Amino acid sequence: LAVAGAVAAFISAGRARAEISSGLIKGPMKRFKLTSPPKPMPDLEFLDAGDKPMRLADLTGKALLINLWATWCAPCVKEMPSLDRLQAAMPKDRFLVLPISLDGPSKPKVAPFYKEQKLDNLGIYFDKSRKAMSVLGVTLLPTSILVDPGGRELGRLEGDADWDTPQGIALMKAAL
Repeated sequence: LAVAGAVAAFISAGRARAEISSGLIKGPMKRFKLTSPPKPMPDLEFLDAGDKPMRLADLTGKALLINLWATWCAPCVKEMPSLDRLQAAMPKDRFLVLPISLDGPSKPKVAPFYKEQKLDNLGIYFDKSRKAMSVLGVTLLPTSILVDPGGRELGRLEGDADWDTPQGIALMKAAL
């Protein structure tokens, strides 16, 4: 019985600690930079659409694609429909695209943008304090950071990408 418990704990821990094969870094994902070794994410604080404070630690147990973006950033706007389709293609109970807007008090800007772009699968999140870029070491928008269910950064892609391609979906599934 003790052995069965240890095996179950090992399997469970394995799910929380995904590894990304460099063979998945191709096609539209060729600019994805692996973080080697994967590193723990800082516990960033942000707000949801209802102005409720959230932290990355609240989402432990799910793989995340954190996307820092803004409505004034043309490449960011270009990739949002792709991120929406990616979220629709992935299991919501195990994977979350987390688009954090850097528009400041952004709900008045972001909610109409989502409606206009028909972004039905993405939640609205924003960084009113504008600390996300420095906390996450981001210098370019958009930047997307892939995080495993254990809260470790697996890699990042600077600039826009076609996330809902077979290569993008395979990369996201590897994080599960």
